[in-house]
Amino acid sequence: MSLPEDFQFEKVFEVGAYQVHPNGNIRISCLADFFQEIAWKHADFEGFGRSLLEQQLMWALSRIEIKVSHFPRWGDRLRIFTGGRGQAGAFAFREFLVWNEQKEVVARAMSSWLLVHIEKKRILKPESVLPRALFNPQDAPSWQPIKLEPSGPILHTSILQVQHSDLDVYNHVNNTSYIRWVENSAATQGIFPTQLAVNYLSECKGGDVVHLTHLGSGNSPFFQGRVQDKLVFEAQIQFE
Repeated sequence: MSLPEDFQFEKVFEVGAYQVHPNGNIRISCLADFFQEIAWKHADFEGFGRSLLEQQLMWALSRIEIKVSHFPRWGDRLRIFTGGRGQAGAFAFREFLVWNEQKEVVARAMSSWLLVHIEKKRILKPESVLPRALFNPQDAPSWQPIKLEPSGPILHTSILQVQHSDLDVYNHVNNTSYIRWVENSAATQGIFPTQLAVNYLSECKGGDVVHLTHLGSGNSPFFQGRVQDKLVFEAQIQFE
């Protein structure tokens, strides 16, 4: 079976009871969990995933934008597609597409990744490990996650401490944990976003105390997370 829109890899997921809001809709952070899982599966299958650890290399998610047109619900089976979408400078782009069982598009996402040397903390050229056929360095996508520029009055502040369950295999805060923090903060104010963008700016580790600020106005406010004076991430949501 050919895949839609030149996507290169697919996997079927089922939305579990532990992945939904009380209203039965999937949490965006759990949708991002699916994206992370299929990205690793595709990278492993093509030889540029966990095997890079032997060279002290890792992929770091730099930015992601997620747009949900119809929220999947508990028990829904989702077919998720992913594929390389070229490169621009140090960024390698990966897109995601989500179908429901009727083959209707319910969500899309675009992400940009950096290739990092784990020990030297140095950013390398992604074409040094990526297959050109999947990530053409001369072919950057028209949709690229943007650099966020938060502004506006402070609406809400909170403090949280990084827990062990927030960490990934590199002992850093998992990219989906930041999304969960934003979702939780928004939900306490009765806000449930349909779109979310995140810029990951600096590493965050277990035990760190994160000062989370909600700022802006209207239906597209921002969030900033700081550890002491270090800005670790910025996010923007949109809601109806």
